Amino acid sequence: MAHFETLTDFIRQTEAQFRIFDMGRCISKLSPDTFRQMEMGHIPYPKPFLHQAWVAVLMWNPKRAEENVVWFLKLPLDEQGFLVQAARDDFLNRLLQNLSNSMGKGPLDQPTDATEYRDALKDNPFSFTPDQEKMAAFHATATLTTRQPASSFYDTARSYFHGKSELSDWNTLGYQGIADYVIRCQEEPGKTSNEEKLATIFNQLPDTPLEAISTFIEHIQPGAALTQSILLKLNTAVSEEKVSANQIGALLRAVSQCPETEEKIAALNSVLNSRYGTEAEVIAALASRCWASLQYPELLQPFLEKLAINPTGQECFNRVMADLMFIPTLRALTLQQFRSPERSDALSQAIGGMFGDGFL
Repeated sequence: MAHFETLTDFIRQTEAQFRIFDMGRCISKLSPDTFRQMEMGHIPYPKPFLHQAWVAVLMWNPKRAEENVVWFLKLPLDEQGFLVQAARDDFLNRLLQNLSNSMGKGPLDQPTDATEYRDALKDNPFSFTPDQEKMAAFHATATLTTRQPASSFYDTARSYFHGKSELSDWNTLGYQGIADYVIRCQEEPGKTSNEEKLATIFNQLPDTPLEAISTFIEHIQPGAALTQSILLKLNTAVSEEKVSANQIGALLRAVSQCPETEEKIAALNSVLNSRYGTEAEVIAALASRCWASLQYPELLQPFLEKLAINPTGQECFNRVMADLMFIPTLRALTLQQFRSPERSDALSQAIGGMFGDGFL
């Protein structure tokens, strides 16, 4: 059996084109060199989520791009965020064994058909299946990456968000169509682009399509106009206090990839200082999607205070902090806040409940 030190090395030996994506907090590109450095244990995984690296590997033949192969992998990380080397070796051994069994005596890096790679992760404990929402977003990303047409639901979604349908007719939209529309937001330049149209109509959308499209916007980097529309909607919703916590959580996900401006940090602070500040949906969105914004002390401090008094209690505090402190920059900043003499009694008790009273 052929031996490959890393998955990246194996893929590079094939004739396939490929892209690697992080699938943890949102879908984003990972360069092959970065991924290989992570595989080799030279650098920590850049975007850990729940103590694992969540990855999608997309491979395709340029001449038959529609016959692409996708591997979804979850790889365990150690306490410093580095890939567990024993797990890497186990994963590669299982992968190569499955390929050897399915391809017989043929070279593992030269399949007769791309589909021979599709069962390579069969019974592999390091594979996973994304939830419906993330699968739709990834499918939209994959078709755009391989220059394939969007799904059959795309045209209906585009017509709706371009204002060519009644806003009340949202139940004609397909989930995949909304994902395709958002992922292709920055595909077309000019005023007729998806993003420009979405920025115009965003604040007019009924609750259901607004929440649906917001959860897909977290996978792109909104431009100035769309960013302003999202912030306006978020600030209005918080000040009026008429919408559900689910909608606030969805809007937080939409704003998560917007530039880290003072206006954005102020909007997130307003959420924390509102009645929504301790809601589970809001805490989850801030911790899992807006983690980069939490690197600002003026946001991290009130977030920790709200987390300490969340209705679910100590269990929620422990779970959220265990994930956030896995991110190197947030770990150092969080420890500073934990030791701040200005912390509340509630936060002190929550810290003690997680680490023991001797921590402080």
